Amino acid sequence: MGKTISELIKEYFISHPNQDIPHGPVVDWVAAEYLKYNDNPPRDTWRAIRNLHQEGFLIKIKKGVFRYDPDKVTQKILFDFPPDIKEQIFKRDGYKCIWCGRGLKDGVELCADHIKPKDLGGDNSLENGQTLCTEHNLIKKNYSQTEAGKRYFIKLYDKALKSNDEKMIKFCQGIFDIYDKFGVNGHIKRPNGDSTNHTS
Repeated sequence: MGKTISELIKEYFISHPNQDIPHGPVVDWVAAEYLKYNDNPPRDTWRAIRNLHQEGFLIKIKKGVFRYDPDKVTQKILFDFPPDIKEQIFKRDGYKCIWCGRGLKDGVELCADHIKPKDLGGDNSLENGQTLCTEHNLIKKNYSQTEAGKRYFIKLYDKALKSNDEKMIKFCQGIFDIYDKFGVNGHIKRPNGDSTNHTS
C-alpha cells in the first residue's frame, strides 16, 4: 500500500527544509508519487497542506507558500485514535466520508474525526469516531465560529423575550431555522425548546 497524501507532503517538505515553497510544485510532486500506487489522482492536496500547517508541521509564509523548519516548527501533540480504532472507524463507514460519500477510490484522503471533541469531553472510542474527507474535516473545525454565533443569537433571543421585542424574536428564530436547515451545530439546543418547521 502506498503512502497517504499527508505522508507524501511531509516527505517533500522534509527533503526541502527551510525553503519557502509554493503549494503548486508540492501538489504536482505528490500527484506523481501518488499515482505510482493508485489508479486515480489525489484530490484536495492543498487542503492537506493547510491541515499540516494547522497541526504545526508547516509554517505559513504567505498565502499558498509554506516552509518546513526542523529547528523551529513545533508539532502539536494530537489527540488521535489508535491505529486499530481508526481502521475500525474507516471500515464501519465504508472507507468513505460520511458527509459527501467520497473516499480513497476518488483520490480523497480520509480522516478519523472525533464527533465530540476532546475539549468537550470526547474520547478515542469507536462510537466517538466518524470518517471525514480532509475538506469536510476542515469545515467541521470552522464550526467553532458558527458555535459562537449561535450562542450569541441565543443570548439575543433571551433578551428579546424579556423585552417582548417581537421583531427580534422572529429574527432570531429565523437564524435558528437556518442552523437547523443546514444541520450546523445541532448539539447546541434552540432556546426554550424553540422549534419551527422551516428545516426542510
